[in-house]
Amino acid sequence: MQRAAIPVRPATSADSRLVAATLARAFIDDPALAYLFPEVLTRPAKLLKFFSTVVRIEARPADTLIAGDGAAMTIWRPPGAWRTSPLAMLGVLVPLVTTFGAALPRALRLQALIENHHPATPHWYLAFAGCDPTLHGRGFGGAAIRSKLRDCDHVGIPTALETATPANLAIYAALGFAVTGEFDAAPGLRFWSMWREPVPTR
Repeated sequence: MQRAAIPVRPATSADSRLVAATLARAFIDDPALAYLFPEVLTRPAKLLKFFSTVVRIEARPADTLIAGDGAAMTIWRPPGAWRTSPLAMLGVLVPLVTTFGAALPRALRLQALIENHHPATPHWYLAFAGCDPTLHGRGFGGAAIRSKLRDCDHVGIPTALETATPANLAIYAALGFAVTGEFDAAPGLRFWSMWREPVPTR
């Protein structure tokens, strides 16, 4: 029996708490965020604050896609807007300080390093993709990503991402991404840059 298609929809401003909560759960063991929030006991609360701030920064809620009524999320940034602007950062300065505390300089250095390795060619940027850990393996994350990839294929625009999770490399490769570079952000923290050319559609 064929599995039913997983519904995917654009987020609205009313989904901000749902998006932040799902991504906070999804990234609980992410190497980069574990580097920024090393205390295991406080990490869940810190991640919720962090992703609540991320949602506030995103200019267009519709560039966040929700699969399975909240099972998985992807946050995309359009061509030319992959970098977080200084004005956007200034607008969330207080939440950033309360979230990171003394680790804020380290977080800003990490962001700058990632941006310095980011491609300049116009593309859609997959900033975050995550699935509720209790729902892994059911296709929700893939559905959220493929929804945007189909749009990008239709208009002929490439896509890019970075990941610090080695297990993600095969997942993204299956979606058409290829590793274009790698760099060490800190001892034991390696990032891979990935790129996907659009697939021609008829």
